[in-house]
Amino acid sequence: MTVDAVAAAGVEEFLRDLSEQLRAHTYRPSPLRQVLIPKPGRPGEFRPLSIPTVADRVVMTAAKLVLEPVFEADFLPVSYGFRPQRSAIDACESVRVEANRGREWVLEADIRDCFGSIRHDALVAQVARRVVDGPMLKLIRMWLRAGVLEDGATGSAGAGTPQGSPISPLLANIALHVLDTAWQRGGHRLGVLVRYCDLCRVRHRSHYADRRIMPTSETGRG
Repeated sequence: MTVDAVAAAGVEEFLRDLSEQLRAHTYRPSPLRQVLIPKPGRPGEFRPLSIPTVADRVVMTAAKLVLEPVFEADFLPVSYGFRPQRSAIDACESVRVEANRGREWVLEADIRDCFGSIRHDALVAQVARRVVDGPMLKLIRMWLRAGVLEDGATGSAGAGTPQGSPISPLLANIALHVLDTAWQRGGHRLGVLVRYCDLCRVRHRSHYADRRIMPTSETGRG
């Protein structure tokens, strides 16, 4: 069902029916439709995007509006991606400021298949640290396990939070908040972390810091 079809049939009736399903606990998400988007500057490489139905997008967006302020209270300043009032420009400005402070060496890392490899149990456990509402946690579990529809067949989602859904960037930041807090506890001695979702940069004064960071960076590539 398209947005135009919802508008033609009546938005109020659509939302009322969706609300009743949620209150009666009969709502079930549909599999997401997967499409492959070419990666800019990388010929032959594609990024999988998973597109939810209109109904699922509405519920996911509503959940995000409720959950985001809860986790924003905990997120650290080193994180810039997909957050209110923060942008890639802000991340670049942070890098520029640290360069002017003499941190001229940069370690850049990209967490391999970040969205596709996040463990569901670990992610839900992180959400449950701040959210005790059972129905909300159930919704998140259902979205993670909904699977994707590709070439007419539905594949199960054993791990990951699909790129393309409204709530996935928030869930990814919740998972990667563990990295931010670990860096704050000990890694800050090696340099200043700037993270834009799964893209990380560490600015430090000496190239020798790379040797102390890289052996433990098994999930990324520099």
